[in-house]
Amino acid sequence: MKLFNTLTRKKEIFRPLRKSWVGLYTCGPTVYNFAHIGNLRTYIFEDLLRRTLEQAGYKVKHVMNITDVGHLTSDADAGEDKLEKGAKREGKSVWNITRFYTQAFLKDIGRLNIKKAQKLVPATKEIQEQIKMIRRLFKNGYAYETEQAVYFDVMKFKGYTKLSGQKLTQKLAGARKEVVPDPQKRNPADFALWFKIAGRFKNHIMQWPSPWGAGFPGWHIECSAIASKYLGQPFDIHAGGVDHISVHHTNEIAQSEGAYGKPLAKIWMHGEFLLIDTAKMAKSDGNFLTLQLLINKRFDPLAYRYLVLTSHYRSRLNFTWESLGAAKIALEKIRNRVLELRESAKLKDNSVFRREFDKKIMDDLNSPEALAVFWKNFDRLSLEDILWTDRIFGLNLLALKPLKIPAKIKKLAREREKAREVKDWKTADSIRNKIQKSGWQVEDSPKGPIIKPFSPPFVKPF
Repeated sequence: MKLFNTLTRKKEIFRPLRKSWVGLYTCGPTVYNFAHIGNLRTYIFEDLLRRTLEQAGYKVKHVMNITDVGHLTSDADAGEDKLEKGAKREGKSVWNITRFYTQAFLKDIGRLNIKKAQKLVPATKEIQEQIKMIRRLFKNGYAYETEQAVYFDVMKFKGYTKLSGQKLTQKLAGARKEVVPDPQKRNPADFALWFKIAGRFKNHIMQWPSPWGAGFPGWHIECSAIASKYLGQPFDIHAGGVDHISVHHTNEIAQSEGAYGKPLAKIWMHGEFLLIDTAKMAKSDGNFLTLQLLINKRFDPLAYRYLVLTSHYRSRLNFTWESLGAAKIALEKIRNRVLELRESAKLKDNSVFRREFDKKIMDDLNSPEALAVFWKNFDRLSLEDILWTDRIFGLNLLALKPLKIPAKIKKLAREREKAREVKDWKTADSIRNKIQKSGWQVEDSPKGPIIKPFSPPFVKPF
């Protein structure tokens, strides 16, 4: 199995650090709003990774954080807390906001058949673990205190930008363009480990006691502390979106290595952006779609999952309603085939296909090429073959229930077949229309008519 490592910028043969399990950490949502489908693309990629590891025979220990405090509207420690911003927007408490949007997130990943992490850890549940890590950073000379906050001194950490490949001078120059809220910061790129309830945060609702005064943790420290506690350090794979490379994951590496003197993760993997009309989908820009909107437009969430699988996780994917419509049709074709095979003669399992499929998916999760192999062999696949691929694809085909075709529809299909036998095409077409109006369709085959649920032609929903 080969995986692309952002840290080394090349594909590597995956060799787990332990024999008994693989440690996987994935950055979870900031629960101040609904996840948009761009966010969900990243979670589908991470689910594909986990499923592929499990298909390869590994036992995966999956940990994900829930950011329910400390994430400011700017990655440069500027702006207001996103949770408090969400609470003001909706006139609710921050605690109600976090509970509501955590449940909304779990509902969305359930609809997309994404496996939930075995450990789903809110940042607010591990405050003491974060304080413990900050203490270690002070001890090792990486942290310093101002009147407003505790910061990580990036100039003291060698290789700070090794994940992004950016030069530190460029990073510092870029940071200087940001509004620096604390004049006592040593370097513009230094990032907050702990915000004190002082100055601009004096009215902050979420706060805890600490050796540096009452306050709350910065965004980055939660992932380092949670990952290290539940997976040890180092662990095998850390995954997230490409937008985390230059700031969040760079800061995680600095904190974790600064605290414990060893790598946080062996392999770093990043999923690319989802675009709308070639622009990045982002809540801050107002150009984002939720999964519920897709459902409101009569799309099955798993059609969106299928669409995501048609693009490699390291390639940008431009979302269009037409492409989602094509994904919907492809998914319906697969489902119909599964239902047909349940009621027809059993086909032999295709070992050649399985080897070819495995070769593609084990090569850095190449889902588009694996799909190409799937469709090339589609008509020759057994039911077991299709369900075997679904361990990776996650389209929930095993949950499909056998078709219950109403007796009335079966009778109409027989009448239509009699009309076709005597070449009464007018009557046959009339009966076909009746069947369609009842929500079914008839497909003619050499073995006789096949009855399926009616799938109307795709029409763009706007």
